[in-house]
Amino acid sequence: MFDLANFLPYLVNRAGVRLAANFSGILRPYGLNVQEWRVLAVLHAHGAQRMSSLAELTSIDRTTLSRLTARMAAVALITRSRTDDDGREVRIAMSSKGQAVTDQLVPHAQRYEEVAVADLSDREIIALKGMLAKIYGNLDKL
Repeated sequence: MFDLANFLPYLVNRAGVRLAANFSGILRPYGLNVQEWRVLAVLHAHGAQRMSSLAELTSIDRTTLSRLTARMAAVALITRSRTDDDGREVRIAMSSKGQAVTDQLVPHAQRYEEVAVADLSDREIIALKGMLAKIYGNLDKL
């Protein structure tokens, strides 16, 4: 018998949707949505990225990401430029405005994670993150 309440994709999505919906309230005054936040968070963590790498790191498809980064560049949160070695490839970098916004948002993001894992031990948190990374990798087989 199929039990939705114990179906892994449902459980992961349910938690993710709830986190994203709540975090959207923090992002709204900055004029950002969750996908734009992910772009800023990736650039904050990994520095400037080629569009293809940014798409992979944010889990945003390239077409959507292209439109998203165009909007973010228009409001000066990021810069978009052509790479030196391949004029077809676009490089995305954080602007000073984007860095300032991200610096203000990171503590909020950290707080959301703290609340989400409040009843888990450090060992459980590490295991959970490891398992989610494995699950994500396993989905390449689909």
